[in-house]
Amino acid sequence: MRIFLQQRPAAGEAPRYLQLTLQPDLFGGWELLRESGQVGGRSQLRREQYLLQAEATAAFEKARDGQLKRGFQLMFVSGAEPPKGA
Repeated sequence: MRIFLQQRPAAGEAPRYLQLTLQPDLFGGWELLRESGQVGGRSQLRREQYLLQAEATAAFEKARDGQLKRGFQLMFVSGAEPPKGA
């Protein structure tokens, strides 16, 4: 499951983005990847490990909902239904 969120830029700035990816790992657990930064600039990648898919999905949804509340807009969804209200 993957989503790409983008924030409207201020005048003269590149837009900020956040990409969330939820995927199984090689050991039977789940991994949440959070990549964020400015388009065309430096980015940051954070990884979180979860043993259960339900925990990983809850963290994914919490991260997504938090960014939507901060003004990010949903640009791309792969492997999941779009969030309600988006």
